[in-house]
Order: sequence, then structure tokens, then C-alpha cells
Amino acid sequence: MAAEKMALAKAINESLRRALESDPKVLIMGEDVGKLGGVFRVTDGLYKDFGEERVIDTPLAESGIIGTAIGLALRGYRPVAEIQFDGFVFPAYDQIVTQLAKMHARSLGKVKLPVVVRIPYGGGIGAVEHHSESPEALFAHVAGLKIVSPSNASDAYWMLQQAIQSDDPVIFFEPKRRYWDKGEVNTEAIPGPLHKARVVREGTDLTLVAYGPMVKLCQEVAAAAAEEGKSLEVLDLRSVSPLDFDSIQASVEKTRRLVVVHEAPVFFGTGAEIAARITERCFYHLEAPVLRVGGYHAPYPPARLEETYLPDLDRVLDAVDRSLAY
Repeated sequence: MAAEKMALAKAINESLRRALESDPKVLIMGEDVGKLGGVFRVTDGLYKDFGEERVIDTPLAESGIIGTAIGLALRGYRPVAEIQFDGFVFPAYDQIVTQLAKMHARSLGKVKLPVVVRIPYGGGIGAVEHHSESPEALFAHVAGLKIVSPSNASDAYWMLQQAIQSDDPVIFFEPKRRYWDKGEVNTEAIPGPLHKARVVREGTDLTLVAYGPMVKLCQEVAAAAAEEGKSLEVLDLRSVSPLDFDSIQASVEKTRRLVVVHEAPVFFGTGAEIAARITERCFYHLEAPVLRVGGYHAPYPPARLEETYLPDLDRVLDAVDRSLAY
């Protein structure tokens, strides 16, 4: 059966399995990805079926993980490196931004680095410090990296396939609070472009733009607003770099209002770039300024306070009401 209902984490597992089966040059590496199957069990069963030379348990050394992945890619492999938690990526930041992102340009196009860096990210699971960060804007600022984040099981499966097949390095942000959300996955479908946004709910009064963990929240906001007679369009970006500004523009030209939602801090966040570009592109269409809803410009708080820090239904609805009031 081609279509099956599965959790987002299971979809990633099945996608990794297919990649390992399809290409002997694909390797999986990271802390506890092998015998344990990952802390979220995303790689469960792969070590048993493909062995320790294809599914590699690494030391606790993120810089070493990415440096080794770069070396493997230079030798013709397609490594998929897992960073166990979002906040653990920073020891590897130098390898990612000064080597992985720049090797193609440095070699005048002669060297390709087909490396996927999987990063479970975001909050909402009651985790301890350094386990709930949203660092996507830090990587989106770096030329040479593709940054994507699925919001559902089908996209998780197909976007990971496309990321592994890409000759460019891809940072694959996995919304860990959505790991257990289930959805239909058709493993025989023909996927759309990796960096194309998708309208997940049609609307006429205002556009909500989100990606990864916040797409589900925006759908809930749109449903709540509909009970009050407001028609909100929800656009799932899917990709942070490159950004599909054409799809955002098309939606905003129809609705004439835009609210951008992400977990990461609003200050210097992805929403700032979207707001600036759409203001330039849609100045004569907008009936209200572009508004942003996100985390605060503060360290991620202890678990007992994270629901105050994270965007929720009321905060997004408040932004919707403020936009519609103009």
C-alpha cells in the first residue's frame, strides 16, 4: 500500500531507510543514532538492518561529527549527520559556516558537499536547558546552506529524500514537538519542489505564514477565527532558505494583510526578513503593517515557563485582531 498513516518521526525513519536502501553511499551518523535508535527513536531499527558501517554511533563531539561528514562527502559519500538537540549544534557552527557552506564557492564549483544535518528543534516538550532552541535564522544568514523544516509527516518523508539527494548542504530542522503527530504519507507520490511554500488553508482576510512547529498552531488560529467570521489563509513556508517570496506575495496581494509566526525570537528573526521583503513587494497592496509573533529576546526559559515564552493561540489571534483593526 503506497499511502499509510504514520507519525512524523516514523516518516523520517522510513525516509532514512529508503535512502539507505537506494544508495550505498548514504550514511547516518550521530550521537546514539545506532544501537539506541536516537533519543527520540527516529533512527530505530536502522543499525540492526544496515550495520555499524552505515549507521554510525559517534562520540559526543558535534564539531567532529560535522568535520567527519565533510570529509566523507569529499570522498563521494552522502552523510546524514544528526545533532541530538538544537542547542548542541553550536560547537559545530564553525565547521558548518566556514567549511560546509563555503567549499562549493571556494572551489569555484568543482567540489560539492552533499551533507544533510538533521536537527530536532524548538520547544513544547518540557525539556531542560539547551534542548529547545530555534537557531534557524543563524544558519539562514549564511550563504551556501539550504534550510528546510517540515510541518507534517508527508513533508518530513519527502523533503528528507530531496535533501539527501541534493548536492548542496541542507540543514534539516525537525520540529520535535510534532514528532508524534500523525498524517498520511504516500511513498509513491511525486513530491513538489523542496523550496516551494504551500497554502494549507485558503482565506481572504489575512495571511498567516509559518513553518515547522507553528503551522499546526496557525491552522488552529484560522479555525478559531472562522468562528468569528474571519477568513484566514495559512501558508506553510517549508523552506527558510531559500524563501518562497513569490508565494507569500501572491497570498498577500489577495488578503492584503500578513502575520508571520515562528518559535524563534522575533528580534532579527526570519519574520523580519519576510516583513521587509513583503513591504517592498506589496507596499501598495498592504492595508496594515506586517506583524510578527514569536519568542522573546531572552534565553529560552525553564520548562515550567516555556508555554509563556512560546507563541500560542491567544497571542496569534491578538496579532490578527490588531492587523484587521487598521
